[in-house]
Amino acid sequence: MSEFPNGAVALISGASRGIGNYAAAELLHQGWSVSLGMRQPAMPEWAAGHEDRVQVMAYEAGDVEAEQRWVDAALARFGRIDALVANAGIMIPKTVIEADDDDIDALMAINVKAPRRLAKAAWKALCSTGRGRVIILASLSGKRVKSAGAGSYSLSKFAAVALAHAIRQAGFDRGIRATAVCPGFVATDMAAALTDRASELLTQPDDLARIIAMLIALPNSASVAEFAVNCQLEEFF
Repeated sequence: MSEFPNGAVALISGASRGIGNYAAAELLHQGWSVSLGMRQPAMPEWAAGHEDRVQVMAYEAGDVEAEQRWVDAALARFGRIDALVANAGIMIPKTVIEADDDDIDALMAINVKAPRRLAKAAWKALCSTGRGRVIILASLSGKRVKSAGAGSYSLSKFAAVALAHAIRQAGFDRGIRATAVCPGFVATDMAAALTDRASELLTQPDDLARIIAMLIALPNSASVAEFAVNCQLEEFF
């Protein structure tokens, strides 16, 4: 059973489409208020009639001051932050030999540094609830390097998995529970550019949204450090 009351507040980055959009809609459906971080802010259609529980914020993960602005605005609007879903991310399909320093810096900046800053900016608010939740959208590429072309992306996603564990260690005694959610191919625009598998054979973003909501709702005594989900048979996942 969820420990969170109706009106609990979640911040979701990369919320304009894909996994972030579905996760935000699912949490709103379950009674949460949601603050949506988007590059191009726009009230989503599924928020119609619930605008009092939806905040839309301009958010660019590459801006090192964006997380604090977002957290401050969310607290001013709702007065609390109970959960973060750090979903914004990029993929640069280059081997570690093809990639240059700018490529690696960009991957680390968006996939690792930005979610760390978001957790840091919201830390006091999360701790004050005694049950703060942090979801880091990592990847199965953060668990294995499946191909040469995924190598540079994997560097950042291995770090994203470690970030989730580090947040969990830092806040466990204060009720923080952090989970690295590690999907394989999800039926989003990003996956469409990387695989020729039919979209109906990929993990669906609405299913992943329900998984995220379930992980957030678990009590402190049921901590899940990593959650792997795949659409296809692999040796380990």
